[in-house]
Amino acid sequence: MSERIVVLCPGQGAQAVGMGRRWAEASPEAARVFALGDAVLGEAVDRPLSRLCWEGPEEVLNRTDVSQPALFVAGVASARALFGSGWIPAAAAGLSLGEYTALHLAGSISFEDGLRLVALRGRAMQEAARATPSGMVALIGAEEHQAREVCERAAGAEVLVAANFNAPGQVVLSGSSGACDRAVEAAGGMGLRASRLAVAGAFHSPLMAPAKERLAAALRETEVKAPACPVLSNVTGRPHDADPRSIRDRLGEQLTSPVRWSDCAAWLAERFAGLPFHETAPGKVLSGLMRRISRDTKVVSHDEPG
Repeated sequence: MSERIVVLCPGQGAQAVGMGRRWAEASPEAARVFALGDAVLGEAVDRPLSRLCWEGPEEVLNRTDVSQPALFVAGVASARALFGSGWIPAAAAGLSLGEYTALHLAGSISFEDGLRLVALRGRAMQEAARATPSGMVALIGAEEHQAREVCERAAGAEVLVAANFNAPGQVVLSGSSGACDRAVEAAGGMGLRASRLAVAGAFHSPLMAPAKERLAAALRETEVKAPACPVLSNVTGRPHDADPRSIRDRLGEQLTSPVRWSDCAAWLAERFAGLPFHETAPGKVLSGLMRRISRDTKVVSHDEPG
């Protein structure tokens, strides 16, 4: 008997050595997903992606060009195992990279095309990050207007923007390295807690424009279908339009636009109250964020089977 659920898919930062291994051991369907992922990527990474997910090393798995395809495959593998029990997505959303996982699970993008896209996305973002000294800063206790004020005080002649609205009181800034340093000082002067994040570069900022151009070119060559259920856009905080051209545009814009995860999760919690919410592997990041966004919405995480 089928059951409708809301599916949440994690993004970069949720990766961990060993992710998806127990799913592959417990589920033939999950094992097939990992095997297909290895076949699709081939020599695109220096060893089979499944080995990197299960054995690391951590410093390689944490690279943007590796973690993004790895997270996509691990998320799809766990979801396919879960869907085998009769679950059907009523709606789906993913944080940043996880939006591709959500679109695939909703039938909008094939597994093979989705994996190739996220592999290219990861490489392009990594190269854009190397081109300019940049980074990200977490603000704790800040609302959107306060985050924008920090940016105005600290940017100077450099790039500094609000990049992630993850939950109430949890905002991430992104920009040039010097501006990020000044942002930490400016936030402290406003009574906010701030810290630099250990990331490769200024994701979801104008500094990702070169990556956006490369991704947009690949998206134009990718078959995209209308999703079978609502899939939330990180750019708008609302469901994607059914028009494939619009979906391509939003995915490209996502690289240089703020991720409005708090809006996405709040929209789902309001429209799908009463349905079960489930988070695909790996980790429990999104269930934690949901506790800050909608206390009445419980999310079951599936980092491992059972």
